[in-house]
Amino acid sequence: MGRPDLSRRHLLAAAGGLTVAASFGFAALGTGADALASGADTRVRYWNLFSGGDGANMIAMLDAFRKAHPDIDVKDSTLQWGNPFYTKLAMAAAGNRAPDLGVMHMGRVTGFSPGRLLDPWDVDLLAKYGVREEDYNPALWKRGVIDGKLYALPLDIHVQLCFYRKDVLGKAGLLGDDGRMIPVTSTDEWFDVLKKARAVQKKGLQTIGLWTNDQNFQWWFFVAFYTQLGGKWFNADNTEVLFDPDKATRVLEFLRRHVTDGYVVPGAPTGEQFINGAPFTWEGNWSVPVFSGAKLDYGATPLPPVFGRPATHAESHAFVLPHQAGRGGATNEGAHELAAYVVTHALQWAAGGHIPAYTPTLSTAAYKKLTPQNEYAGAMDHQATEPKVWFAGSTGVLAQDLGPVVVSSTMGSAKPDKVAQTMKSHLTKLLASKNPMDGRTAAQGGAVA
Repeated sequence: MGRPDLSRRHLLAAAGGLTVAASFGFAALGTGADALASGADTRVRYWNLFSGGDGANMIAMLDAFRKAHPDIDVKDSTLQWGNPFYTKLAMAAAGNRAPDLGVMHMGRVTGFSPGRLLDPWDVDLLAKYGVREEDYNPALWKRGVIDGKLYALPLDIHVQLCFYRKDVLGKAGLLGDDGRMIPVTSTDEWFDVLKKARAVQKKGLQTIGLWTNDQNFQWWFFVAFYTQLGGKWFNADNTEVLFDPDKATRVLEFLRRHVTDGYVVPGAPTGEQFINGAPFTWEGNWSVPVFSGAKLDYGATPLPPVFGRPATHAESHAFVLPHQAGRGGATNEGAHELAAYVVTHALQWAAGGHIPAYTPTLSTAAYKKLTPQNEYAGAMDHQATEPKVWFAGSTGVLAQDLGPVVVSSTMGSAKPDKVAQTMKSHLTKLLASKNPMDGRTAAQGGAVA
């Protein structure tokens, strides 16, 4: 049990970032040379990175599309999650062998050389199939806009959550009249909650799982709480580092205290401990199917606003159009139609824990019945995201660079104030570095929404 798709992330770390195992294997992925499905007039080749429960849900959505649109043959291929996927997608686009439709994490779009490796969406064509800007959270839509053009069509947001066991919190008097965890608005209140939960929990278990030695999770948590403090990263032109070491130190000290006060057992399997009775765990919303499958009486809220301002780390899966020299015609329209269909029929996707980006879905009776999804849907309006620069995004350079530094503070091998200064130094170097995709720095990239 534990974190879904844990092995793929650990495999990525062992592979060392941009290293791609084996060959690119384009022939195995399909080149469009094989026959069209019976009755189909158009083929759409679609690459994605979804495995596990997400993969099963995506296949179900694609099958529904095929049934409703027999004239469009969808040839989908699932590639290895993480940087191997992005490297293959970049090579395919650069070599004019790109699929008609792809998926990316929103934070990686800016670094993917939009206009060269990605083609912009035809917003009028999207509107024809029922997807409009007004159907989205404004901040989320703008994350996909670069130089005035839409390059990423959001499918969801996936957020870090505070999962809690209602049986334990009920004994501790930490549930409100609505059966949900009581509100927490300060660090003092949060540690008081942990203290009360520890007093009634099972012996031999940690009080909260925090993935203390995992660079990705520690980075995501840092981004959330630094955003709660109103922390900034760079100026609008991406020419100056505005990172605040004092605010960063407060966040690092907060994360470290969970260990020093004994609420966390470093290295303990967080998901398993939660299933076995630990009161809390902080995990991504993709853990919902795991905990629901274990038939736990639990809830999930965005990360607690301990610094006063609600904000929880968020990323998004988004549809993209990998660059094709001759993009257009029926195939391109089919790609738009397929993406629009999945976006507007995302209730199946929501079952996997993700918050649908298409906001009309959130107001449907079917979505409102989903638990605990209906408890944290408001995270859409309080997203803590990485800065919009080429080196950000899921498994990107920023996370790989700063994540281990945050871990060193949380685990106690380095002092929070020293780590905060180190983080600022790393950010200064990254801001001056060049994107290997196009040889330009963040300031030269022109990625302005």
